[in-house]
Amino acid sequence: MAINLWDQSNHALEYLERADSLPHRTEGESALIEFIPQAARRILDLGTGDGRLLALVKRERPKTEAVAVDFSPAMVDAARNRFAGDSSVTVVPHNLDDLLPDLGKFDAVVSSFAIHHVVHERKRTLYSEIHGLLNAGGVFCNLEHVASPTLRLHVEFLHGIECTTRD
Repeated sequence: MAINLWDQSNHALEYLERADSLPHRTEGESALIEFIPQAARRILDLGTGDGRLLALVKRERPKTEAVAVDFSPAMVDAARNRFAGDSSVTVVPHNLDDLLPDLGKFDAVVSSFAIHHVVHERKRTLYSEIHGLLNAGGVFCNLEHVASPTLRLHVEFLHGIECTTRD
């Protein structure tokens, strides 16, 4: 049985305090952003947390409209604070354990260190839902923890990126 602590403010805030120190995170974020088409005009960030990844995306593509989704009250508040002056970003409280709400279509769906919290069966349906949200030529890019065959490789290659394009 999965235990999800993200609705507890102390758990979420503790993560935010150490989020910048995750090994290779900035390299992973940079690589993920490279996969987002330059022409992308609408982006969805699933499990946005405090909006860190979306802020990086918006810095590279400032004219995009974005929707940031998270269910943790502390994270939703942090994302709303981060984007308080940016009317092109909408923050939507939503738990990824549930079917995605009707948010429209997107040129890119991104996620960073969030989807691994979802049980495997839900991941399969979530990926299908994401595919249905993508415009033709849209991409889904997920920066995530990966398992390696050995502990040494796991430490060396702590994070992975998966990126798919809708035909």
